[in-house]
Amino acid sequence: MQQIINFLIRNKHSLLFLLLLFLSLIFTIQSHSYHRSKFVSSTNFFSGGIYDWQHSISDYFRLKEENERLLEENERLHNIISVFGVDSVTTKYVDSLSFNKPYTYTKARVIKNDYSKIDNYILINKGENDSIFPDMGIITDKGVVGIVENTTQNYGRIISILNSNSRINAGLKNSNQYGSLIWNGKDPNIVQLETVPRQAALKEGDTIITHGRSTIFPRGIKIGTILNYTLDQNKSYYLIDVKLFNDMTNIGFVYAIKNNDAIEIKNLENLD
Repeated sequence: MQQIINFLIRNKHSLLFLLLLFLSLIFTIQSHSYHRSKFVSSTNFFSGGIYDWQHSISDYFRLKEENERLLEENERLHNIISVFGVDSVTTKYVDSLSFNKPYTYTKARVIKNDYSKIDNYILINKGENDSIFPDMGIITDKGVVGIVENTTQNYGRIISILNSNSRINAGLKNSNQYGSLIWNGKDPNIVQLETVPRQAALKEGDTIITHGRSTIFPRGIKIGTILNYTLDQNKSYYLIDVKLFNDMTNIGFVYAIKNNDAIEIKNLENLD
């Protein structure tokens, strides 16, 4: 103990300098949006490499579970193909680049996933080098995960659907009624859909999907099912609890959605 005290006394000036430097950096980052943005990008870059290494190990032990998910998705895709009467053995190859695709999907791996806080974020191992940029939607084969907030060259930071700042346009699968999807910070398996007008015909078990009212998600991406619902104090809108299809505590691989017409749409929206 005496040695520690002696060390502090001998180096008091250096330690005081480091403390003041640390405090000045914190105040600078908090008070300037530019510095805060650069700090977040730098943090994503350095922490991304560490999380990537950690998850490469943990992914090895989840191979069986991931394979089962891939088999389920393949089964679903084969069922879709069978609806159109397409024979996967005899059908000729068609170049998908010959079609004007409104959306492009890019696969990425989750290397950090928060779900126990009030404002949760997800880190993925793809970034600007893979054409992933802010305001792109993130999904799995089971449903919506979140929206890209920030990117570096090789990594992306996602605002999780389990974030108090998350606002996603969503509504009933069999109706044009829609509202805003939020999270109250309680259960990671349940989110809330608000401002759905009372005229909407709904019941427990109804499917909730993205409604395509923005350039982020196309219409029809699954979210969950209605668990229960109540009217607000003015009895004008429903507040709906939605049971998520995704297990947000266990997200492995995701898809980033790029709307290829986003710039054209936004240019029209900004016309006077």
